[in-house]
Amino acid sequence: MTAEKKLILFDIDGTLLTSGGAGERALRLGFRDRFGIDDDLSKIEIAGRTDSGIVRRMLAAHRLPETLENIAAFFDGYLHHLAREIPRTPGRLLPGILPLLDALKPRADMVLALLTGNLARGAEIKLLHYGVWHFFEFGAYADDHHDRDQLGHFAKARALERHGVDFAPERIFVLGDTPHDITCARAIGAQAIAIATGKFTRDQLATHAPDFLFDDLGDIAAVLAALGAD
Repeated sequence: MTAEKKLILFDIDGTLLTSGGAGERALRLGFRDRFGIDDDLSKIEIAGRTDSGIVRRMLAAHRLPETLENIAAFFDGYLHHLAREIPRTPGRLLPGILPLLDALKPRADMVLALLTGNLARGAEIKLLHYGVWHFFEFGAYADDHHDRDQLGHFAKARALERHGVDFAPERIFVLGDTPHDITCARAIGAQAIAIATGKFTRDQLATHAPDFLFDDLGDIAAVLAALGAD
């Protein structure tokens, strides 16, 4: 029944895939193109942050004005370089991702979507390259808000528009590899599934008390059980 559907929201980098550093290189190149500054990003937190939040931090670090013009021009350059860097970089889908998506996609009770710090076009570039873009109906992206904790509200609104369901918090699952994914799940009362496939260890993620914690998504049966889909 429609009322029994669950909304499954996936992060991208460190959860679905690793781009092998293509995203960070594209950020650096886009910033250099626009501002003539080669920022190595060593002082900027990347993991779990939104692209729109990252560029604001980069601008502030170099005392550059946070104007719509600067942000838009930077994003144009970033997306240009991302499309070039992704194919030439040895990235990969992370363990269990394709079997999990294959198991979930046919189910009428599962709505698969994205909740990511990527720009919408950046998400598309990455997921098309790795062959998994078609699994996701819609997403909430850095285009929507620079604060990741706000993105769940956009995801819920789009799910309501598409499915006519105002998903209850206990029927929403956020899968991600950083503490920021856990906190953005909490921001909408959703269940947080943390995966230690990114830059944070299992112990580090555990301190943030996710509802479920996996080393990776390779144990499909266990993940499906956590989603109530076994």
